[in-house]
Amino acid sequence: MRPAPEKRQQKPPKPPRIPPDVMPVSRRLGALALGAAFALGQAPFDFWWIAVPALVGILFLTGFDKSARSAGWSGWLFGTGYFAVSMHWIVEPFAIDPTVTWMAPFALVGLAAGLALLWGAAFWAGRRLHTGPFAIAVCWAAIELARAYILTGFPWGLAGYVWATTPVAQWHSVIGPHGVTLITLLLAATLSTARRMNAIVGIAGLVALWGGGVVLTPTVHAVTDAPIVRLIQPNAPQHQKWDRDFIPLFFNRQVDFTAQLPKPDLIVWSETAVPSLLDNAGPALEVIADAAAGTPLVLGIQREEDGRYYNSLITLDSAGQVADLYDKHHLVPFGEYMPVASFFARFNILGLATRAEAGYSSGPGPTLIDLGPLGTALPLICYEAVFPQDVNGAPTRPAMLLQITNDAWFGINAGPQQHLAQARLRAIEQRLPMIRVANTGISAMIDPAGAIVDSIPLGRAGFLDVPLPPALNPSLYSRTGDWLALCALIVLFAALLAWKRRNPIDPEQRQA
Repeated sequence: MRPAPEKRQQKPPKPPRIPPDVMPVSRRLGALALGAAFALGQAPFDFWWIAVPALVGILFLTGFDKSARSAGWSGWLFGTGYFAVSMHWIVEPFAIDPTVTWMAPFALVGLAAGLALLWGAAFWAGRRLHTGPFAIAVCWAAIELARAYILTGFPWGLAGYVWATTPVAQWHSVIGPHGVTLITLLLAATLSTARRMNAIVGIAGLVALWGGGVVLTPTVHAVTDAPIVRLIQPNAPQHQKWDRDFIPLFFNRQVDFTAQLPKPDLIVWSETAVPSLLDNAGPALEVIADAAAGTPLVLGIQREEDGRYYNSLITLDSAGQVADLYDKHHLVPFGEYMPVASFFARFNILGLATRAEAGYSSGPGPTLIDLGPLGTALPLICYEAVFPQDVNGAPTRPAMLLQITNDAWFGINAGPQQHLAQARLRAIEQRLPMIRVANTGISAMIDPAGAIVDSIPLGRAGFLDVPLPPALNPSLYSRTGDWLALCALIVLFAALLAWKRRNPIDPEQRQA
C-alpha cells in the first residue's frame, strides 16, 4: 500500500495591514492655525480668551491622530505656528547690521521650527504613554520645564504665560511658572475630551484658578516716606546708539535728566548706557557724578579684563567712584557669545556677538549690590530677567529686583512688551518690587503684585521719579523654586506608567 500523502501545513494568515496614518492637509493647516491663535495670548495682544480655546483645540485635534508619529507632527505644526507668530520680533536685531540681515528669515524659521521640535516630542511621547490628551499635557509641561534649563535654557513664551495679565498670574507666587503651565495644560486636556462631566470639571477648574488668583492678589500699601527712584530712558535706537555722531546726543540727554531737581534717592541708567569701556570712562563718570550731585547712581557699561569683555552694571558713589560691580552671567547665545565660535568663524558667521572672538564672557553668577539706605538689590541685565531660576538663585533675599536692559534690539512692538510681561511675573514670584530701566522702553516701576506703578512709554526719551514700593513677605515659590512643579510631574508620570501597565494598548491601535 502506498503511504498516504502528508498534508501540507498551512501558513498562518498574515495580520491585516495597518493603513498608514496620513495626516490630512486640513488637519495640518488646523494645527498650524491653532498654534498661531495660541500665540495671541502673549503680549502685546494678551488675548487669553483666544489662546485658551486654541489650547483646548489642539488637544482635541490629537484625538484624531492614530499614531504617536502623527501626534508628534500635530505638536510640531502647532509649535511652529505658535513660535513663528509670538517670536516674530526675533528678526529685528538682524535688520540693524546689514552684514547679518540675510540671516533674519533663517533665524525666525529656524527658531520657530527648532523650538517646535520640543513640543512635537512632547506630543509623540504623550501619545506613546496613553491614548488620551492627559499624557500629552503632562509631557508638554515637562518639556516646558526642561526648556528653561537645557542648553542654557530659553523659557521665553512659556505656555502658562497666556495668563500674564490676569489674576491667574498670582499663582506664580505659589507654584511658579511651570506649576501654572502644568495646571493650564491639564485643564485644557480635561476640556478637550468633549465629555459633559469633564467639561464641568474643566470649567470649574478654570473658575477656581481665576478666583484663587483674585484671592492671592496682595494689596501693596503706599509708604509715605518711600525712597524715590529716577528712571532714565534716553531712547537711543540701536542703529544710532554706537554712531559717533549720535553718542554725544544720547549721553548728554542722560546727564541732563540726571541733573534735574529735586534730587531722588537713587538714579538708574539703562544697559550699556555709557559709550566706552569702564577703564576709559573716568571723565564720563565724573560728569555723571557731578550731575547726580551726591545721589547714588546705577548704570550699565562694558568692561575689559585680561582680554575678556563683560556686560556689566556698576554703582557710583557721590565721588564718582565705582562702589559696586556686577558682570552679567546668563548671556544670550548668538547674541552676546557664539557657541563653538571657532567653527562658525570659518563661515564668517559671527551672529551679533562681534566684540572679541566669541563675544562677552560670563560673570560668576547671581549676586547682590548694596544701594545704601534703600537696601540690597538683585541686578538683572536684560535677558537674565527671563529666567525664574536665576532670580531664585540670589545668595540671600534682596529688598528689590533691578533690571537694566537695552530693548532697542527687539524693535518697537512685541519684543519689548513680552520682555516687560516676564519682568512683572518675576516680581510676582518673589513678592518684590522691580526697578526696570530700558534704553528705548518700556522703563517701569513694578510692585510686588506685578502691577506697573508708573512707566515711560516705548520709544520716548524722558525720566520718571517714582516711589519704590515696599517688599512683601517671601512667597512660597521664592522658597521652593521649581521643586513643586517637578515633584508634581514625577507623581503624574508614575501614575501614567501604572495606568499603562494595567491597561496595555493594542499594538494594532498604535504605530510607532
